[in-house]
Amino acid sequence: MSGGASDLDQLAINTIRTLSMDAVEKADSGHPGTPMALAPVAYCLWQRFLRFDPNDPLWPGRDRFVLSAGHASMLLYSLLHLAGVKQVDGDGGVTDQLAVTLDEIKNFRQLESRTPGHPEFGLTTGVETTTGPLGQGVSVSVGMAIAGRWLAERFNRKGFDIYDYDVYALASDGDMMEGISSEAASLAGHLKLPNLCWVYDNNHISIDGSTDLAFSESVGDRFRAYGWQVIHVEDANDVAALHSAFAAFRDHSDGPTMIIVDSHIAYGAPTKQDTAEAHGSPLGEEDIRGAKKFYGWPEDKKFWVPDDVREAFASGIAARGGVLRDKWMETFAAYKEKYPELAGEIEMMQRRELPSGWDEGIPTFDPDEKGVATRAAGGKVLTAIAQKVPWLIGGAADLTPSTKTYLEFDGAGGDFGPEDHGARNLRFGVREHSMGAILSGLAHCGLRPYGATFLIFSDYMRPPIRLAALMELPVIYVFTHDSIGLGEDGPTHQPVEQLAALRAIPNLVVIRPCDANETAEAWRVVMQLQNRPAALALSRQKLPTLDRSRYAAADGLRRGAYVLAGPEEPEVVIIASGSEVDPALRAYEELAEEGVKVRVVSMPSRELFEEQDKTYQDSVLPPECQARVIVEAAVGLGWHRYVGAAGAAVVQDTFGASAPAKDTMRHFGFTPENIVAHARKQLSLNR
Repeated sequence: MSGGASDLDQLAINTIRTLSMDAVEKADSGHPGTPMALAPVAYCLWQRFLRFDPNDPLWPGRDRFVLSAGHASMLLYSLLHLAGVKQVDGDGGVTDQLAVTLDEIKNFRQLESRTPGHPEFGLTTGVETTTGPLGQGVSVSVGMAIAGRWLAERFNRKGFDIYDYDVYALASDGDMMEGISSEAASLAGHLKLPNLCWVYDNNHISIDGSTDLAFSESVGDRFRAYGWQVIHVEDANDVAALHSAFAAFRDHSDGPTMIIVDSHIAYGAPTKQDTAEAHGSPLGEEDIRGAKKFYGWPEDKKFWVPDDVREAFASGIAARGGVLRDKWMETFAAYKEKYPELAGEIEMMQRRELPSGWDEGIPTFDPDEKGVATRAAGGKVLTAIAQKVPWLIGGAADLTPSTKTYLEFDGAGGDFGPEDHGARNLRFGVREHSMGAILSGLAHCGLRPYGATFLIFSDYMRPPIRLAALMELPVIYVFTHDSIGLGEDGPTHQPVEQLAALRAIPNLVVIRPCDANETAEAWRVVMQLQNRPAALALSRQKLPTLDRSRYAAADGLRRGAYVLAGPEEPEVVIIASGSEVDPALRAYEELAEEGVKVRVVSMPSRELFEEQDKTYQDSVLPPECQARVIVEAAVGLGWHRYVGAAGAAVVQDTFGASAPAKDTMRHFGFTPENIVAHARKQLSLNR
C-alpha cells in the first residue's frame, strides 16, 4: 500500500476535514485550518503505520501519537471518532463507550465534553498527553521515546520484544519557535533515539500572520545539525510521498527523524482559508459551503460520516491494531510464564504501584548538631529507594554533583546514552524546561521519574510542572539550594518567590523538610503518590539533625504539619519550615526557659496539611491561640491564612544578597533573637 490516495482514502480524508470544520463552526470557536490541511498526513499515519488498537487503547506495546499542535485538537478528535477508540474508565478498564462520539464532536469546546479546546490526557482516551502550550507535546514525546528504549533494554529478552513502540509527534511552526522544542530536539539527537518521529507542519502561518514576520531559519538544517534524519514532503496531500517518508523513518536506526511537510491552511479550499484568520477562527457558513463543494461534499450536510469511511477505519487501523495487540498479549503471556519477576514489574509499573519492601532501606539519621544538608540526606534516601524500585529513573539539569541525585550502585548502570539505553542516570544538560516535559513523557510510559535542579530554576520549568499536575502524573522534582541560605551566589541564584509560585499550582505537593529525617519522610510520602507530582525543596547548607527523643517524630511530616515541641495549650505558636525550624527551636528554648507556653510547629507541606481534617488542623494550630509567628526564608504570600491578619511574619519579602549563608540569614532576620522579639510582641498584643 505505497501508492497515493484511493477514492476511499480521499473520502476519509475529507470526512476528517468536514468534521473539523463543522465542529469549530458550531462551537464558534477553535482552529479549523490545521486539521483541514493535515488530514492527509494524519490519515496516512493512522491507517497505514500507527500500531494502535482502538479496542484496547492503553496496551503497553502500542505506538504513541502526540498532537503537539494542540490547537488542532479537532484533527485528533476526528481520528478518535472514526477509528472507534473505546473510552477507558478510572480503574483502567476498557468500556463499551466511544471515547469521542459524534455528539461529543458536536459539543466541541463545551462544558463537560470530552472534546475540550486542547487535548487533555485522562479526560479523552487516545490523548496520550495534554497539549496546547506549544513545544510541550514534542518535548514530552522525547521522554516517551527515552522510556521506550529504556524499557526495551530492561525487559526485552530473546524472542520477547515486549517494548518496541515508536513515538510520533505532530508539530506546528509555533512548536518549532518555542525554545523548549530546541532543547528537547538537541537532547534527542544526542541520544540517537531511533523510535522518535516528529512531523513538522511547515505552513508558514501563525496567529499574527506569515511566519516570515519573525521566523526565517531553515528548520531542516537545524535538525540535521542536531543529528536527526530530515525528510521533506513538498505537498501535504501527496499520500504516496507521506507513505514513503513514514517508511523511511521505520527503516532508520541511527537517530530520530524529522518529516517536514509543506502545507497550506485548508489546502485547496477558497482564498480565505489560506490566511491566518482561518488558522485561528471559524470559517463561516459561506466558506464552509465553498470548501465542501470543492471537496465534492454535500454542502448542506453537517457532521456527516459516510458508512464506507467507518468501514475503512475498521478494516484499517482497527483490524491491524487488533492483530498486533492480540499477538502482543500472547507474547506477554508466554513471557510472564518464563520471566514472572520481570512481568510482575511491568504490571506494577502500569498500576503505579511499588514493590514490596520498597522503603526498607531508607536510612534513619542520628541526632547531630552540625547536621547535614537536606540535599545530601535526600541523595542517600534516593539511592536507597532506587535499589528497591528498578524503574525509578532520573537525573539533573547539569547539576548532578550539586543536587546529589546521581545513582551509584550495582544495577544503576552509569549514564543513559546512545550506546547504553539501560542506565538509570539521565544527563539533561542545561535544559531545565525540556527536562520537565521529558519527565512527564517518562511517567506516561510507567516509569517513576525524578529531575533535579536549583529551586531558582524551577522558573524555567514551571509550564511542564503545571501540565504534570493537570495530568495527575507522579513526577518528582528535586529542587536544592532552596533559600537565601545558599549564600555567596547571591540574589540571582537565591530563590525568594519560587516556593509561593510552586504552591500556587493545583495538585502539586510541595515539601520543604527541616532536617535529614524529615527528608527521608518526604521521600517516603512522594514515592507513594500515584496521581500527583511533588516538589522537594532541599537545602545547600547543613541543617542540624534534630534529636527525635526530645522533639516529635519526623513521620509527622506526612500530615503536612505537626507539633514539634511545646505544651497542649500554648500562648504563642511559632510555625516554620525547612532551615528556619532550627532558629525557631532555639527561640522556643529561650522563651520556654522564661516560662512562656510556646509551641513550635514544623510545616513542611501546606498542601498535605490542608488535606487533613479540621480536628487535626485545630490540634496543631489551636484556634483559641491567636498569637502566632511564621518563619520562612521566602515571600510571605499565603502564610497569613495560618497566622491571621495580625500575625507576625519573619519572611523574605525582598531579594537576597551575596554573602556567606550565616551572614545572609542574620542580615535578613532569620535568627532566634528576631523570632523571640516577634513572639513577645504577639504575646503582648493577644493578652
